[in-house]
Amino acid sequence: MVKNLDPKWAWEPYSPGEKQPWTKARVGHLYRRLAFGANVAELRQGVATEPQKLITNLLAGRNPSPTYDAATEEYLASNAEKFNQDVQASGWWLYRMLHGPAPATEKLTLFWHNHFATSNTKVQNVGHMVRQYRLMNRNALGKFDVMLQEMSKDPAMMIWLDTVQSKKGMPNENYARELMELFSLGIGNYTEKDIREAARAFTGWELKDGKFAANASQFDDSPKTVMGQTGNFKGEDIVRICTKQPACAKFIVKKMFRFLVSESEDISPALAAPLEKSFADGFDIRKLVETIVRSNLFHSEHAYRTRIKAPVDYVIGMTHALESRMGTINGSLNLATALENLGQNVFHPPSVKGWDGGPTWLNGQTLLFRQNLALDLARRPAGPDKPALALALAEAHHCKSPQDQAALFLDLFLQGDVPVETRNRINEYASTVTKQKTPRFWSKRDIVEQQAVSLCHLVMTLPEYQLD
Repeated sequence: MVKNLDPKWAWEPYSPGEKQPWTKARVGHLYRRLAFGANVAELRQGVATEPQKLITNLLAGRNPSPTYDAATEEYLASNAEKFNQDVQASGWWLYRMLHGPAPATEKLTLFWHNHFATSNTKVQNVGHMVRQYRLMNRNALGKFDVMLQEMSKDPAMMIWLDTVQSKKGMPNENYARELMELFSLGIGNYTEKDIREAARAFTGWELKDGKFAANASQFDDSPKTVMGQTGNFKGEDIVRICTKQPACAKFIVKKMFRFLVSESEDISPALAAPLEKSFADGFDIRKLVETIVRSNLFHSEHAYRTRIKAPVDYVIGMTHALESRMGTINGSLNLATALENLGQNVFHPPSVKGWDGGPTWLNGQTLLFRQNLALDLARRPAGPDKPALALALAEAHHCKSPQDQAALFLDLFLQGDVPVETRNRINEYASTVTKQKTPRFWSKRDIVEQQAVSLCHLVMTLPEYQLD
């Protein structure tokens, strides 16, 4: 169990050895947690790369592409923002996850989107939502206290939690409450009086021409007492007071541990202590993330497949692994719709608490949607006049027989890490797939394609593939 681990060993940098060799399974684990999964080339190159260097490369991302940036920004301005179409904004972000130069940054941006859960269902302004995305994206591996100050004045957040309605004599408590409960401290580390007093510090905050503005005439400038400190505090002071509480570092470390290591076990006080001490000294998110993903613990069985794949990870992971280019941003709109069916519509978290995650991702309906989506992706054409993605991938890697194709898909999606019984059942299916009845009008090519699609779909719907 995690709570019994020696913290010194747990947070030491991982170095491959006889007991913990650097394998394709560990490469896949790293790509799932720090990005959205790996394709064949990334798995092969990853095994040949020293693990700490691979982590450095993933965190750094690739060089930005001016062509990519220009195309995505033009789409955003001329479509999503111009016509206030949030499904197009969702497709735009999914396209960035698939094709952007920094998948690790996008993955952490998704984490912060769930932390500062803001929904366009209420905001009703794609421009504001995109600007909040950019705020989280540029701070995803930056300084938490800086991001929290910026988020407090973010237009989407100010509408979402009603700061714009907070006036002198009529303070709205929503932002002060969630600042403490969900964004910095956690329940039990503040009082109702702290919330009431802090709410007065955010009075007079409003939007002017879509940007933050402080209206001095609506600001309550009387003394306020928050967490034992008294002063004529403004909103910025309340944010600073919150981040200076010992509970702040504890709260963020616990959430990051759940995100990167395990959602089935809580981090123990002894294990958390070194991370909390380091994080409190500067609120450096990159340093916290690096300490975790470079550690012995992260690369051990205690972290391996200890999370249930969130819908975004499931969808983007399959699409990336199958090397579907989704040629245009419009091509990713179908993924946005699919994610809504699976329970994770980006830019639309269900509440200020975000998505619960874990077992809540899976139920009879969402499992059926996952199976149907996996089939749809496997048989989607790789391009004009090209075979299904499953067959195109198999042919690109010279896997002609069903047995070879089964081995390819098991290696790609699960790095071969499945129980012997499961592997045997898939191999048995592969040996009989050529004997299955098919429509009389099917060509030999149709039959070959269907075989590859069936095997690929079978692997993508295995219980093991639902784990992250």
